[in-house]
Amino acid sequence: MQETYSRKLASARQVFRIYFRHVAHYPLLVFIVLLGSIGIQATDLAAPWLLRQFFNLLATNSPNAQIVQQLLGIVVFLAIIWLGNWLAHRVQEFSNQYVEAHVMRDLFSTAFEYLIRHSYNFFISHFAGSLTHRVSKFARAFEVMFDAIVLQFFPTFLFVVGAIVILYIRNHTLGLALGIWAILFVSFQIYVSKLRQPIRAARAEADTRVTGALADSISNHPTIMLFSGATYEHGLFNSVVAKWQKATMRSWFTDSWIWAGLGMFMIAIEVGLMWGATIYWARGLLTIGDFVLIQAYLMSTFDRLLSINRELRRFNDAFADSSEMVFMLEQPHGVQDIPGARPLVVRTGEIKFDNINFSFNIERPILIDFNLIVRGRERVALVGPSGAGKSTVTKLLLRMFDIKNGRILIDGQNIAEVTQDSLRDAVSFVPQEPVLFHRSLMENIRYGRREASDGEVIEAAKKAHCHEFISNLPLQYETFVGERGIKLSGGERQRVALARAILKNAPILVLDEATSSLDSESEALIQDALEILMRDKTVVVIAHRLSTVMKMDRIVVLEAGKIIAEGTHDELLKHEGLYHKLWSIQAGGFAAAESGAEELDLEEEKDEDIDEKEPGKKPQMK
Repeated sequence: MQETYSRKLASARQVFRIYFRHVAHYPLLVFIVLLGSIGIQATDLAAPWLLRQFFNLLATNSPNAQIVQQLLGIVVFLAIIWLGNWLAHRVQEFSNQYVEAHVMRDLFSTAFEYLIRHSYNFFISHFAGSLTHRVSKFARAFEVMFDAIVLQFFPTFLFVVGAIVILYIRNHTLGLALGIWAILFVSFQIYVSKLRQPIRAARAEADTRVTGALADSISNHPTIMLFSGATYEHGLFNSVVAKWQKATMRSWFTDSWIWAGLGMFMIAIEVGLMWGATIYWARGLLTIGDFVLIQAYLMSTFDRLLSINRELRRFNDAFADSSEMVFMLEQPHGVQDIPGARPLVVRTGEIKFDNINFSFNIERPILIDFNLIVRGRERVALVGPSGAGKSTVTKLLLRMFDIKNGRILIDGQNIAEVTQDSLRDAVSFVPQEPVLFHRSLMENIRYGRREASDGEVIEAAKKAHCHEFISNLPLQYETFVGERGIKLSGGERQRVALARAILKNAPILVLDEATSSLDSESEALIQDALEILMRDKTVVVIAHRLSTVMKMDRIVVLEAGKIIAEGTHDELLKHEGLYHKLWSIQAGGFAAAESGAEELDLEEEKDEDIDEKEPGKKPQMK
């Protein structure tokens, strides 16, 4: 199933609830960050007031010892305020870094823990690259949003309110003018940010598409190379990038118009306040120092409000990034443990499929009224044509999907009522195409039983006959196998997967064509290992090569989601049915080939006899 690009976003309430829950673990540090912001704004407001007094003294007095002493006293106070500002910045900075680093770590952990427990269907419906990108953006978006709130929005609010109050004290009209302007300015920013949000979201969606397309192509590089698809893939990728370009240009143009509007706001308040201050100065209601005060507050207010506009853009981007991941975190897991689920207890390992009906969509049922009992320690093979439902049976046994109709029981325990971890701990599964971690061979094999010693890992590798090729590697068991085990051959990966299953030694064993990637020599080597592995276990084997299931206790034949026959190999061959047909195709084909070879040999011998009887005749070239 291909991932769809209809971007689903969480609400602001959901995003902030998750972030607040993580920030709440560090209340003292958050308080120190906010206290630092208050200290910074208090000193930023006090410094212009002292400068006002400084310039008033300069403008209204001639130089003398007393005035110089007063001026120097103001300089001392300014030095104390500026040092206090420096100290508040350092306190805020260090505490903010500590909070953000710890919260981001917690967010990474939360996102990974919840995401990794989503269902199998969830992961086959999403690009791995997109999921990776979203987890990373989710944690890093917090840094942007927390910085914006704590270092920009909150401090700017404090400063602007303080500046309005101080100006109002000096002159009611100028203070009210700045207050009304600030309200209009902020309202304008909020309004345009709402208009800009879908545009920014569209750009973020386009960015996710680029990441997904890039990850899809890179992960399928062997297919692209084998089918000479580099030019075709380049064209597809360019079309995705072209859509990203359009979304980005639209976003940037929108930002440019917003900046133009903000510039007009700033010109208006600058001209208005200076005009008004000049009139009041002419009436003797303002001093030269008040002009310094107004200009200092205006310049600082402009700088902060412009910073807010920049931060709003980053904030909206970060919000879009985080809300995409939060939407996934808010979605319930497709397969969940029921409240009070108990661990599975395996005694004999009897498996019962009781009246199972399963489908991925209504149009195509996979299993229909499926009933099967695998007795404890019985070895059962599932055979049938492709699409018969064999692999689905094993996926349902491992509870990769939940069923709506019927039950699956292990030793009488409904697997829907036990914990998923205990269920999967009780089953060793070797898939047809095993995928390995980009870790060392030692770590990959030990994944079967993570507390196993190195000696136990090596012993399992020997039983799976992969110790031989591992020993010939330069780093041996410390060799990294590449992403998804790509540095190993198919047969080597299969043997590593078998070693992992041998090490796990679970009471139930599921083999999905576990020897399909092995050559004849390798397959013969591990048949004895499989015999040891299957001993005293309940075994379910999916096989396409029927020669591998001849020794099974029972063979179950599936077609179109139903069991149509079952029995031993010899019993099934006595009847003209699907199994007989499949066997004839596989075994009969080999027999015909051998028969044809024998006839050819007889003809050659006959020709040689004729040549010997007619010595004058030249041998015929064959």
